[in-house]
Amino acid sequence: MLLQPNDVPESAESEKRAILTIQPRIPAGSLAFPEIPAGMLDDNGSFAGGAAKEIQEETGLTIPQEELVDMTSLALQSVDNPEGGETLQNAVYPSAGGSDEFIPLFLYQKRMPRKDIESLQGRLTGLRQDGEKITLKIVPLKDLWRTGLRDGKTLAAWALYKGLKEEGKI
Repeated sequence: MLLQPNDVPESAESEKRAILTIQPRIPAGSLAFPEIPAGMLDDNGSFAGGAAKEIQEETGLTIPQEELVDMTSLALQSVDNPEGGETLQNAVYPSAGGSDEFIPLFLYQKRMPRKDIESLQGRLTGLRQDGEKITLKIVPLKDLWRTGLRDGKTLAAWALYKGLKEEGKI
């Protein structure tokens, strides 16, 4: 999820900010793990719907599902099928050697008042009834790779964004 102040031109890439969630990830041994918001399938079996719902739960921001851009599908449009006819999901496989988990990566970009973006920094969110204790961290897009380097989803999303942007697809 990328935010950009609405007081700068849309082309001002240096003004874009990414939202990260900081939350405990006990299997990783961290009580403050930075990562992009992520979700599961929604009740209708939609990844986009699940992503929109999770973004709302984790950030407090409501986003229309139809405004999500599936970066993995978009990137795969220009890739030959090197799998020899295998049917793989249009997604990233974070640990293909040990798990069948796959993650489609979505982009949502929003322009909003600078003060509203700044007010998200450090906001406490998450569903308390589910034991979620999430803090939002707003980082410049140029620093996303560094701040989220331990999270494979974050790095994959950053790389897809950079590649698709460079090719003029987003």
